[in-house]
Amino acid sequence: MRKNMQDRSSSNGYKIIAVDDEEGIVDSLSIFLKRSGYDFTGVTNPQDAIELVKKEHFDLMILDFMMYPLHGDQVVEEIRKFNKDLYILLLTGHKDLAPPLETIRRLDIQGYCEKSDKFDQLLLLIESGIKSISQMNEIKRINEELSEANDELEKAYMESIETLRYTVEAKDPYTRGHSDRVSSYSVLIGQKLGLSEDDLRILRIGGLFHDIGKIGIPDSILLKESKLSDDEYSQIKNHPSIGEHILSNATIFKDMIPIVKHHHERFDGRGYPSQLEGNNIPYMARISAVADTFDAMTSKRSYRDPLPLEVVINEIKKCSGTQFDPEIAQTFINILENEYEKIEEIQKKFPIN
Repeated sequence: MRKNMQDRSSSNGYKIIAVDDEEGIVDSLSIFLKRSGYDFTGVTNPQDAIELVKKEHFDLMILDFMMYPLHGDQVVEEIRKFNKDLYILLLTGHKDLAPPLETIRRLDIQGYCEKSDKFDQLLLLIESGIKSISQMNEIKRINEELSEANDELEKAYMESIETLRYTVEAKDPYTRGHSDRVSSYSVLIGQKLGLSEDDLRILRIGGLFHDIGKIGIPDSILLKESKLSDDEYSQIKNHPSIGEHILSNATIFKDMIPIVKHHHERFDGRGYPSQLEGNNIPYMARISAVADTFDAMTSKRSYRDPLPLEVVINEIKKCSGTQFDPEIAQTFINILENEYEKIEEIQKKFPIN
């Protein structure tokens, strides 16, 4: 049995594969479709056709239904496991032998017609299929261009915000490395809580930019080594809202803004800027709040040295249910008590000044 026959004459650019165990049908289709300007491949063994579709791109398949050793619907079943886009037309010896409509829909077979000495009806179906393929290709092209443009826009905006973040870190020695550690601690907690990759990405980026609003705080306040006055502290408390404003102009930060705005809320409702309480605080912000406070306690400040780990753990326990979400606090305590090497890895990567 001949396995395949190919004709590589000049074509309109569309590749068609026909599968029929009758060589005469394949020969006739080859002549007919070549004259119509198509790049044609004919195959008489359905198993060979499956392998060929795996290796090469085809725009459209003409497939006989009653074949040996595989029927047409079995061929489509195999092809749909790895190729969802191939446009398929089914040929039947008689309409009563066509597969059930449910099967045609399930396998996404785009059309079928009865075999005939004349190919007029088949050509109409092919031309209709090619128009659909052309439209789908154009839609894919436009979507790819839009995706590339959005990727470039997102990259440019991310770079701009990164520049702002580095500007904050350059003028505030405490902030240098702080955002990276908060980001990493937050992701570590999120992993232990079983969050999805999308949620972990939100935690990672939200942690990196959670203090971006400090760009709007005067240096005289940000760098002051002595105790802040009530007025100065009020200005410091504006940085979450400033950060929200900075990031709100880009939709790519939409999911991260709750972290930026609410990482200083308290579980008992006594935090800022919105005095949210309990589960009303966005979940990601509750995670970042624990990570942020931990890094503050373990960092050197102008008025104190880093706190010992035991003191930090006891403080988190004491503040569970008041400052922190109890579940998140306990999850982080478990990490600190049983997997502290992961914390050390983060601190080694982003050293504490």
